[in-house]
Amino acid sequence: MTLSSHVVGTGVGVDDAEQLMAMRFLAAGYGSSQPPLYTWLGILTASLVGTDIFALKIVKYTLLAGGLIASFAAVRRFGYSNRAAAAAMFGLLLFPQIVWEMQHALTHSIAVFCFSSLLLLAVVELQKQRSTAAYVLLGLAAAAATLSKYNVVIFLAALFLAALSLRETREAIFDRRFLISVVVAILACLPTFYWSLTHLGDLLAHGGSFDGVEGGRVAKTASLGILGLGNAILNFAGLPIAVFALAFFLARKESTPPPLAASWPEKLVWRAIALALLLTLVVVLVGGVTQFRDRWMLPVFVLLPVALAMRLDAMGDRGRKTQGTIVFVGAVLAILALPASWYMHLNGGDNRGRIVRMDYRSLYDQITADGPVGTVVSSWFWVGNLRLVDPDLVVLDDEIPDFSQSIREPAVLVLADDREPVGVIFDRIAKAGYVMDTIHRRIEVPQLLGGTPRTRQVTITRLHKIAVQ
Repeated sequence: MTLSSHVVGTGVGVDDAEQLMAMRFLAAGYGSSQPPLYTWLGILTASLVGTDIFALKIVKYTLLAGGLIASFAAVRRFGYSNRAAAAAMFGLLLFPQIVWEMQHALTHSIAVFCFSSLLLLAVVELQKQRSTAAYVLLGLAAAAATLSKYNVVIFLAALFLAALSLRETREAIFDRRFLISVVVAILACLPTFYWSLTHLGDLLAHGGSFDGVEGGRVAKTASLGILGLGNAILNFAGLPIAVFALAFFLARKESTPPPLAASWPEKLVWRAIALALLLTLVVVLVGGVTQFRDRWMLPVFVLLPVALAMRLDAMGDRGRKTQGTIVFVGAVLAILALPASWYMHLNGGDNRGRIVRMDYRSLYDQITADGPVGTVVSSWFWVGNLRLVDPDLVVLDDEIPDFSQSIREPAVLVLADDREPVGVIFDRIAKAGYVMDTIHRRIEVPQLLGGTPRTRQVTITRLHKIAVQ
């Protein structure tokens, strides 16, 4: 996928285009209510291979592979079989958000998937060898997870509480060297924490996602929250649970020894899942959350295939056959996802998704037809694709922090014919001390790879700095 995108790629989707906008500079935070680690990795990769689709795909698939490998390694280090480790790894590919959505969208969710899995592996290593290096690695893994996406706090708390509940891991936490992990994690996150405190508006930019029911009716808010949470759980984890259950049913004729008591690693994982669900429910009820996105369940269920694979290891031939079926189904889905996700990359989806097909070279040439341009401003992330044409271009939308200080003249406003509201970007432009030219130029930008419509309408307006009296 990475090499194919490099050779044939056109533009990228909204999430990756947002990263292109932010990858221009190194900072402790980038707004959009998201931590900066994914963007840092993009900047590092772009410095090595250039600012292009290849760099974006390297980051995405390296993190995806890292999460899968870490899950495999954690199960093996816990003492389970290769088959169980493989079932845990391929079981992760049964999640639609991982095997499908991450291929053509999402960024920070991929990072939290990777570093949550690495955090579990760090816990295993700490239990195996109580060394100073293991405590340092645990702190780094916790910091990386925190700097990936803020909702991982639920996973961190659940894993910590689960470890406290078991004698085998409680001793490692009560060790004085655990302070090393805490200090390392805090120091690694400190610049971003400070940035967040000094940019609260950018940190809370998407706070509307957590709005409760108007009127403050507690019972109705709670019922809507629980219903929304249940729907998100079903959409996120329904498929892997169904596949595991079906695979177990198909292996019903195989021999099954009397069930063994769960070992401490299995208890740790199951308790972490249960505590994560409980903490999520508390957040929903206390915070009055009524709106959910399926991917928010990732830190809650990232350990589910691990737990199920461990349990199957204690079920004799029936468990082994079930594990083999999981590996087969996960591998088939991953292979089938390749051409489907490549099609999505080339053709996009709905009106917003088709931005990948826009001819950004043509758009750039038409924008600069009247002279060089230093900054392009727009109402949403799609315009970040212009940095695939000119990596030195400053590209801004209304969620980029320090908007006014980032503008490098000459500047233009570029708006596409989509449903995105433009009022906020107009306000940002005015507050930055700029006015729009009275002449608006409408252009037709070709769309690549055929299909209809063949072009998209884009409006270009020059921005002028207001003279200070």
